[in-house]
Amino acid sequence: MDSNQTIIDFENVYVNYAMTTVLENINLKIKKGENWVILGPNGSGKSTLMKLFSNDLYPNTQYPFKKEIFGKDRWDIFELKKHLGIISNGLQSRFSGFSPSETAYEVVLSGYNSALGVYRHHSFSDEQIKKAEEVMKFLEITKLKDKKFAQMSSGEQRRCLIGRSLIHNPEAFILDEPTTGLDVKAQYSFINTLQKLAQNACIILVTHDVAEIFPQITHAALIYNKTIYKQGKKEDILTSSNLSKIFDADIDLGSNCGRYYIKSIKF
Repeated sequence: MDSNQTIIDFENVYVNYAMTTVLENINLKIKKGENWVILGPNGSGKSTLMKLFSNDLYPNTQYPFKKEIFGKDRWDIFELKKHLGIISNGLQSRFSGFSPSETAYEVVLSGYNSALGVYRHHSFSDEQIKKAEEVMKFLEITKLKDKKFAQMSSGEQRRCLIGRSLIHNPEAFILDEPTTGLDVKAQYSFINTLQKLAQNACIILVTHDVAEIFPQITHAALIYNKTIYKQGKKEDILTSSNLSKIFDADIDLGSNCGRYYIKSIKF
């Protein structure tokens, strides 16, 4: 990918469900070399924005707009997945429901076919098998190789799903509230995994929790009232006044060594 390539380029994007506007006038540009957090309260439109990123949803409006991913306005969904790794709670739930007996190794291998597991008609070359083993080693999940998905902790499952995406060496990852449901130890462990990913790929973190923001995040966009309230370098955007506005509370935001936390909150 070109060093100056734009990963996400949205201008004047609107999304409507029936007669209800869910997102309006979305303008967002994310470039290679940047790591973003998309921060906002529940119900603010973050999930809809994720679907725009993944091409599971398209703007439906009479207004002129621009929606490009990696410089293209049209993608084959399976081809896009080779460039854009998407880790969501929905994907985790689908694996839990449809493929609970798949092992960690099979979950990682399933990335080659964008499938919910490995099936009889799937075959893999020696090179592909080697790649899967390298990915598991990188993510420190080799010990899970024969463990079934249903028997894993939530953190272990998410690492396997990251491995599934890493098979294609994507240029960017989108993660939807990745530490939800994890205990304190698992949260910190998973954040360390994201920091490793950020060494070689763009990270787009979609969340309502400032504790998920790790030091390598460079930019922030705040979702509020169906649109992007503010965006830019994280130092300028992640402030007590801005968070107080979007979360409708009196928030005192603190930071330490690139990590953020809520010092106090008043309703």
